[in-house]
Amino acid sequence: MDALFTSGRIVDFVLGGVLAEAVLLVVLCRGLRRFAPFAATLAAGAALMLALRAALTGAPWPAIAGWMLVGLAAHCVDLALRRKSFAAAESPARDAWPQGHG
Repeated sequence: MDALFTSGRIVDFVLGGVLAEAVLLVVLCRGLRRFAPFAATLAAGAALMLALRAALTGAPWPAIAGWMLVGLAAHCVDLALRRKSFAAAESPARDAWPQGHG
């Protein structure tokens, strides 16, 4: 077990699981277009796992920081997509209220 962590191979196994999850989601979503909202979430997690792998294997700090920045960018995209989705979901409810009362 020690070698699995010090070599970073544990992260490879987890990333394989994330890849399998992505393929399953593409199938369940019936295509890439409906899968897109999940892509940013998975990318953020994968980038953080790659940062962990870099740290476990003794990579220089710029490699670790680089993967963390990729994770941050993917997370920001994820938040923007969620905000847009939330705003779209809220919009019809606002239009349903009678105007001129308040």
